[in-house]
Amino acid sequence: MAVFTEVQADDAAELMRRLGLGELTALRGIEGGIENTNYFATTERGEYVLTLFERLTPAQLPYYLGLMKHLAERGMPVPEPAARGAEGGPLFDAESPDRACPLLHTIAGKPAAVVRKLQGRSELAPTADHCSALGDLLAQLHLAGRDYGQVQPNLRGLPWWNETVPVVLPHVDDAQAALLRSELAYQNHVAESSAYAALPRGPVHADLFRDNAMFAHDGKGGTLPVVTGVFDFYFAGTDTWLFDLAVCLNDWAIDLPTGRADPARSRALLDAYQARRPLGAAERELLPAMLRAGALRFWISRLWDFHLPREASMLKPHDPTHFERVLRERVRAPQVPALQAEPVAETLGA
Repeated sequence: MAVFTEVQADDAAELMRRLGLGELTALRGIEGGIENTNYFATTERGEYVLTLFERLTPAQLPYYLGLMKHLAERGMPVPEPAARGAEGGPLFDAESPDRACPLLHTIAGKPAAVVRKLQGRSELAPTADHCSALGDLLAQLHLAGRDYGQVQPNLRGLPWWNETVPVVLPHVDDAQAALLRSELAYQNHVAESSAYAALPRGPVHADLFRDNAMFAHDGKGGTLPVVTGVFDFYFAGTDTWLFDLAVCLNDWAIDLPTGRADPARSRALLDAYQARRPLGAAERELLPAMLRAGALRFWISRLWDFHLPREASMLKPHDPTHFERVLRERVRAPQVPALQAEPVAETLGA
């Protein structure tokens, strides 16, 4: 959520009026993140987040915005995009997505969206109780998205890894290059297996890190944490639900200094998820592989952002070595103590 594109207050005020959200009283750029430009926009009617999309195209954006609206309409605590009036037309139109989608707007020459600011705060040092609440909500999100009618591949999935690894290899040492090559070969092998083909799929968040969720309580004083919001759906796509679960485990249930899995937090997240959506046999078998896949995906993207950065106000690239540590730990210790795996017909080698 760095600021790549400067937005004038007058332009933001006009957009907020056009959406019927009231008169703008304050506009402030948001630090953090590396993909889009984000501002807090305060009006007389409330607080909103204005997002300008720097990489995603108008043709891609209706998928993300429509998914957020779909989930919000089903009671999920996600930001619901503000829509234009009757002139907006249908959510999806392959011929003219920018003009047709009433959830997609234009400001400072960029496609944009406006959502209401979520309440609560992120928990950057989650406990097992936070992980339990998150696991339960993740399962609810997957189930609520089953009848979402649009399909768009995860744009940071395996094809992107295959394209991007050769780009980042010149920026790493020999040991890192060897790990990138070997893990990429392993993930291509996994993706060709019948067990992988059997994994259930649907819309996934694909970036549900601890800073992309909000809680109403901090878990102190005997009050259990309650998830009040999940946001930043702009890496979402159609993928396996298991990959989405692995991404969460690789952040919420990891010891940050070492990259090692935290057993108590892992169990809390998995148990809560499975209480609402039990994993199938193929999912249980392939969870270790997907944990490696999730670590590889974010190591690659952080290497790319760190060594090939874009100019932006307040841009702070993430340290890529964190997910290198996570990947090495997932390879070294593939067992998931919180999950007793059941065998499937096809067993994958390392």
